[in-house]
Amino acid sequence: MEQKSKKIQKIVEKELSCSAHNMAHVMRVYNLCLLLAKSESNVNLDILKTAALLHDIAKIKEDQDNSGNIDHAILGAKMAEEILKKIGHDNDIEQVKHCISTHRFRSDNKPNTIEAKILFDADKLDVIGTIGIARSYMIAGQYGQSIYSNTLIDEYIKKNLVGGEINGRIKDISKHAPNIEFETKLKHIPKKLFTQKAKEIAQKRIEFMKKYFKQLKKEINGKI
Repeated sequence: MEQKSKKIQKIVEKELSCSAHNMAHVMRVYNLCLLLAKSESNVNLDILKTAALLHDIAKIKEDQDNSGNIDHAILGAKMAEEILKKIGHDNDIEQVKHCISTHRFRSDNKPNTIEAKILFDADKLDVIGTIGIARSYMIAGQYGQSIYSNTLIDEYIKKNLVGGEINGRIKDISKHAPNIEFETKLKHIPKKLFTQKAKEIAQKRIEFMKKYFKQLKKEINGKI
């Protein structure tokens, strides 16, 4: 397993060039998965570790698609299958694919296994709190986003999220902004999580973010 993990890591490193979805993000999610697994029972760590390493393998392809038609979770599951077969990792491929295909927030695909639920939770924890704010601005800088947008949330959802739904994928990421990400996704994360440990961690991180964006809005509008 260790040798196969190293092979997978090298493949993922080559595929991911996005600053916020690079190997550092993958390994934070990987470590959060192991942390959450300690509070759960009957977790297959081989499945969990493999899925964690490969969960964002198609993220760059999604980000480069302005139509919003590519779902990196679905495409990533297919890519993961090809990678695992190529390196001779034939065990539990369907379970790994399930974890990857159900890990994203903006999706109707729900995780059904404990490994998939842990991956979902770990991935969401890495987009909130201080690390979440930092990542939001890394993405903002990469895609030319504003540091704050006064766009009405309902109007934004209608125009720039697929289907005009709050859980729709982003069409044009350059029109996004960190505060819009918080309003349409991040603040809703705690109630979407599956494991108790993740919920406890998430609530503390969201409270910090609420205070941050409240203060940011004041300063953007010239208030002390």
